[in-house]
Amino acid sequence: MKTIFKAAALVLAPMTAMALTSVPAAAQSKVGIAVVDLQRAVATSSAYSTARTQIQTTYKAQIDSFTARKNAIDADLKAKGTALEAAMKAAGNKPTPAIQAQYEAYQKAGQDGQAELQRLGQPIALANAYVEEQISAKLSDALKTAMTQAKVDLILSPDATVSYQPTVDITQSVVTQLNALVPSVGIVPPAGWQPGRQGQAAAPAAAPANPSQQPTSR
Repeated sequence: MKTIFKAAALVLAPMTAMALTSVPAAAQSKVGIAVVDLQRAVATSSAYSTARTQIQTTYKAQIDSFTARKNAIDADLKAKGTALEAAMKAAGNKPTPAIQAQYEAYQKAGQDGQAELQRLGQPIALANAYVEEQISAKLSDALKTAMTQAKVDLILSPDATVSYQPTVDITQSVVTQLNALVPSVGIVPPAGWQPGRQGQAAAPAAAPANPSQQPTSR
């Protein structure tokens, strides 16, 4: 895209110079372009960083349980996988009913383990999603203010560019605005809350400084 802009600028330069001599100054404008990483802006905001620390404390029991089961499931799958490889090697890599049954047991253990970990990790995943959604709700306002301050008319994501100078990246400005708009967030979703649903129960105004004082709605 930048190459196209550059080529067009070279072709149109003589015409533009002639046109500007006859166009009133008030009608002349310059489009300001900036780059913003919105995901990084949310992840580096003060509210997000604080909430992540609080989640590690408030949900410690769930996190420890998840980690322990994940380690146990990984070890079990590794042992089953090693046994399956040994059985196949002993059979000369020829399929047999016994090996087929062993393979199906291995697959089922993996699927059951994944389902169990998803269930155990749901409270933690919901807490993270709840934090992100509260901050993201103010992301548009933060971006607009940052654009106005930087006199920017067009925003691009880093993925939409080939290369750019650090000076056009206003992500930190968006972070500054987020910090002002959302100084803190709650980390315990209301009962029945799900990500992305409108009209849900109102969120707590802020996460208490002491994680032990978190609401117990869940």
